Amino acid sequence: MSRDLRPPVDILHYEIVQEQASALGRMGRALEQALAQLREFDATHALPEIPPALQPARRKLVMAAGQALWMLVVQREATGLRDSRHIMRTYNVPSEVQLCMGMAPAPSKPSSR
Repeated sequence: MSRDLRPPVDILHYEIVQEQASALGRMGRALEQALAQLREFDATHALPEIPPALQPARRKLVMAAGQALWMLVVQREATGLRDSRHIMRTYNVPSEVQLCMGMAPAPSKPSSR
């Protein structure tokens, strides 16, 4: 029977670091997915200008990407990684997504019946 001779605090620290890395991975994948959806929308509707009827749908995608970016930045900062310029370059985050990072979505209108 093998017994781990490391102090319990070392074992706990190792597990915390593993969870931090896992969370960063999940947040990174969520940002990649949100940015892919925005880019797909833009590629599908590659017009000189987005028609007014499609602007709310696009804005929703930009806000979702901004929220995903915010979650990743906050998670990174919680682990001590304070410089987010690397994220902006690595994921090629558009400036409009950066500008709405951390903004709360508008509250839903109650349905009128």
